Amino acid sequence: ILITDHNVHETLSIVDRAYILINGEIFKEGSAEELAEDEEVRKLYLGEKFKLDRYA
Repeated sequence: ILITDHNVHETLSIVDRAYILINGEIFKEGSAEELAEDEEVRKLYLGEKFKLDRYA
């Protein structure tokens, strides 16, 4: 299943793998946990205080 959504907090809580796109290009890919822990992803996209809440 492919989900495209701008609500990354909700989407990461339900997916096994995700791709973060910047300007239409893949910036990072990995599991929700890997992306939530990635320093660059947190700084540029999620926010430094982001907390992954799985299956909320």
